Formats: sequence, C-alpha cells, structure tokens
Amino acid sequence: MATEFANGPSAATKSAATEVEQSSNNRAAELGWEVLTKKALLPSDFSQTVIDDIWRSWPEEARVKAENASPEDRLRLIYHRYGLSERPELLVGKDGTAAFVSPQQEDSVGPPMQYVVSEKGDWTMNCLSCHGGSVYGVPTPGAPNNRYALQTLTEEVRSTKFRLGKPLGRMELGSLVIPLGTTNGTTNAVVFGMGLMNYRDSELNVVQRAPQTFVHHDMDAPPWWHFYKRPYLYIDGFAQKGHRGLMQFTLVPENGPEFYREHEDDFRNVFAFLSSLRAPQYDGPIDQPLAERGRHLFEQTCARCHGTYGPDGGTYPNEMVPIDELGTDPVRFQALTSEGRQRYADSWFAQLKQGESQETRVNPEGYVAPPLDGVWASPPYFHNGSVPTLWHVLHPQERPVLWKRAAEAIDPERMGFQIELADKVPLSQPDVLIRRSYFDTRRFGKSAAGHDYPDELNEQEKRAVLEYLKTL
Repeated sequence: MATEFANGPSAATKSAATEVEQSSNNRAAELGWEVLTKKALLPSDFSQTVIDDIWRSWPEEARVKAENASPEDRLRLIYHRYGLSERPELLVGKDGTAAFVSPQQEDSVGPPMQYVVSEKGDWTMNCLSCHGGSVYGVPTPGAPNNRYALQTLTEEVRSTKFRLGKPLGRMELGSLVIPLGTTNGTTNAVVFGMGLMNYRDSELNVVQRAPQTFVHHDMDAPPWWHFYKRPYLYIDGFAQKGHRGLMQFTLVPENGPEFYREHEDDFRNVFAFLSSLRAPQYDGPIDQPLAERGRHLFEQTCARCHGTYGPDGGTYPNEMVPIDELGTDPVRFQALTSEGRQRYADSWFAQLKQGESQETRVNPEGYVAPPLDGVWASPPYFHNGSVPTLWHVLHPQERPVLWKRAAEAIDPERMGFQIELADKVPLSQPDVLIRRSYFDTRRFGKSAAGHDYPDELNEQEKRAVLEYLKTL
C-alpha cells in the first residue's frame, strides 16, 4: 500500500474520483434544467387567465376552431399557434449526455417548455422560448424554435389584456417601439441584448443614458447542442464562453447587480446543462457508400471551416471567415458595434474574477463557421434563417426568394423544410400569423446570398455531400 501511494493513486482510486466528478456534473445539468424550466428569472409575462382567453383575440377562422374545441384541444391549438410545446423530462446518462422523454398523457396538456408556469398560474418566458423547439414535430430542448411566433403572441396578449382590463407588461409595451421578430421562428434577440446593456455600467448598476438607435434585424437561434464544442458565443464569436455571459438576457430593470451575484450558481448549472446536450441522430435511410464518398469530399472542402466528425469526436477549428469573403447577409455583422462589444468586455459578464477578464473580440472580421453536428435537424440555415434546406445551401443559385414552410415533416430529398414558393406575401390574409410565416429574402437583413463554396462541387459531388450530412 505504501508503494501504491508513493507511485500515485491507483487506477481504482482514479476511476472512483472520475465517477464522483461525473455524478456531480450530471447533477449540475439536472439543476440547470430545473433553473430554465421551473425558476422565473424575469417578471411574469402574463397569467393563466390571459392564456386561457387569448383565443378570443384570434382571427375568425382560428377563433371558431378554438371555440368548438375541448379545453385540452384548445390549449393544444394555443401551443401550436405560438410555437410552444409540452415540456419533456430530462434524463442524464452515465456519460453525462442529456436525453429527453416526451410526456405520455393523452387527456391533459403539460406545462410548456418555453415558459415557467408558477403555482399561481403566472407565465414567464425562459431561454427555451428560442432554444427549445422541435425537430420536425418532436419537441427537442436545444433545437432552434423555428416556429416561435413571439411578435404575434405579444400582440394577441396585449389585445387580450385590454379586453380583460389587465395592465400591460414590458413585452406588450416594448413591442410598440422595438420589433420582436418579423418572421415566425426568428427574433430581434441581438438588439434586446444591446438595448439592455445600454442602461448598465460595468458592475451592472442601472444607469440613466440617452436611448440609442439600433439596427433591428431578425436572427435564427443556433442549436444548443453545439455549445460543448464552441469556445466562443454568437455568430461573430466575439464573447468567450462562460456562465456569466449566459445571464445577460435577464437584464431587466427589476434585476439589480445583487441578482447576478445571487444567481451565479444557477447559471453555472445552466452551463452544465447546455454542455450535456448532443445533436439528435438521423433515423432515416442513408446510402452508406454515397455518404462515405461525401465524407471524403467534405473533408477536402468544407472541413477547413466546419471541422471533422467521427467516432473520435473530430475537430472543430472555430474558423472566423471575413465577411467580404463569406458574402452572406452583413446586417448582423454591422449592427453590433465595436463600442457595444467593448461594453460587454468591460462588464461583470466578461470577468472571470476580480482583475481577470475573458477574451472579447471587439473587432471581429466576420462570422464564425458553426459545427455541423445534427445539421439535418436544425433548419432553416444561415444565421438569419434564410435558407430552408441543405439542398439549397449546396445550390446557391437555386435558393428561393420568397418561401413558407408547408408541413411539419422533413423534406427527405432536400433535407430541411418542406416549402411552398410564392411571388408575394398575401397582405390581404387576415391572420398576421400566416403572413409572418413567409420568408422574404429581399427584406432588410434577410438575404440568402453568399456561402458560394459548394459551387466548387459538381452535381454528383453535392449529392454525396448531402448524404454525408445526414450522418453528422
């Protein structure tokens, strides 16, 4: 035994220590899920009374359908209209990765994944509003919520509160001057963060400053299952990853500096939860010989930016591509100023500890190529959600100008949304939710141009790469 200690701890001791550490990490991930789904970190958005009555604010066709439905089916209609889904149960495996079990009840509707609902019936938005979507109809925490209709929900909550004589909240008032999202599934989230940071000093004290003018633009939420790989946050990769940085979207005036110190452990746990997420696996048929050919082509062309994949985990280069070379819509790149990034860099969010700060790229050159794990499961594509399928990513000249999602199921040939094309948005359509289901790439910040690299490949090679992308 003396010799064993002289040479260091035994393999059994190391194994036990590893198990203890993994168990601690697993528990942290479970607590992080509870923070997101059960702990209200913002003032309540609306009450159960409002959500139960909101259907009366709908256009006639949708309203009649809800009126004739049972209470349970009516709530399902409400969930579906706004891109909400029942909250699944988290299971963390022995290896530390998360899995989820969908609710099984048929005669009732469980609480939404995207909102914390208190025992009193208060509904409060959480991070899963944008990052808790579905994969072709299967609710999946960490998937971009490509059906979230925040602008329409807020407008109809406002109408319902007026009708019920209830006071308006920050979302209903704020949306009168700040657009929340012009297309279903995208939000003006970056501007939310810039606006909130404008009224804080470096220690997060609320300060009085003149209102700033921001460039409003919609963004498509990135999948959270890339979090464990990425060393930096955001499409321009300007902020080094850390638990404090995850807290900045709670910067409502009601949350003072003490809130962030008190809730820091909560967000350490949220960080652990995000780190436990992995991409779903494609369960459809795959032409393996074709996919293997595609792998070789991918590694010769795409891997220089998007990394490699395989049983060993592959590599991720975290490659920033200059905006002029990339050619995709530059509005997001231009909208966040170096002054805004510097304000973040100087803040408590970017501090590791007193006198030591994380790295912040105040003047990034462009956008960072994301990992492609589970890329088949996260349409639409590009940072603004302008491209509906992977086939269209690989065929730059064929990308649709104006399109809408036509079905919940996957397009198994093109890998992404099933879509309908249109010449113009039907402005005579009385339901604004339907009008917002159209994506017009001619609008500001919504271009589908750029990322022309696939044109290095011929048609057969593109088909092989598309098949390989199913395996990631």
